[in-house]
Amino acid sequence: MAKQIFINLAVKDLVKSTDFYTKLGFTNNPQFSDDSGKCMVWSEAIYVMLLTHEKFSSFATKPIADTKSNVAGLFSLSVDSLDEVNSITQAGLDAGGTEPNEIRDYGFMQQRTIEDFDGHTWEIFFMDMSKFPTE
Repeated sequence: MAKQIFINLAVKDLVKSTDFYTKLGFTNNPQFSDDSGKCMVWSEAIYVMLLTHEKFSSFATKPIADTKSNVAGLFSLSVDSLDEVNSITQAGLDAGGTEPNEIRDYGFMQQRTIEDFDGHTWEIFFMDMSKFPTE
């Protein structure tokens, strides 16, 4: 079996969050989804599990963090172009997300940040390794 990553996120409104991630470009895998969690697919190797607080708590031994006021993690997704960075970020804003800071341009990499309704932070970035500094 290929190595994969499953990011599990506690969400307050499963329907609203599913719609948000769908607008970012994720697709739902109904085989691993039910009324308490949705499996959202980014690629063959990257999955985001949107879980109600009740479902998430059944796996966790610590309280759920308030990600609206505290950072619990930064999740980054690479894309193929700056246009794609901008279109995904705009789709997230149109879906009700927030952009906590302006685009960051590192010369070889451009990055924008979008937060979902629960404050989970996603960095969408494009990297052009031909522009990576050699010194």
